[in-house]
Amino acid sequence: MAENDMDVEAGPEAVSNGSSEAELTEEGVLEALKNVLDPELGVNIVGLGLVYGVRIDDDSVHIVYTLTTMGCPIGPLIEEQMARMLADVPGVDKVDAEMVLRPPWTPEMMSEEAKAALGFF
Repeated sequence: MAENDMDVEAGPEAVSNGSSEAELTEEGVLEALKNVLDPELGVNIVGLGLVYGVRIDDDSVHIVYTLTTMGCPIGPLIEEQMARMLADVPGVDKVDAEMVLRPPWTPEMMSEEAKAALGFF
């Protein structure tokens, strides 16, 4: 199990996180994470069922996620994409990503859309 802290650095085009009236929600975080694609499969990590949990503590977002296989080397790339996609979400100042291997991922965890995109019936 690896745990990594990532400070979200928002560029000038990002929405200011300082005085936002929008409430930071798990649904909003998951919606932003739908833009993070597994580079091998081309399907978003939420649809694949790789995101096991989201916890929000003030301006910090903790994401528990897994990979499709234990030896998959894309963890750092996925974490970088998560931080980048959440940089534009009002209220997020820090992203803490924790990769876990239990429970192991299985294709049954995918959304119906992901299963259709990958040809699972």
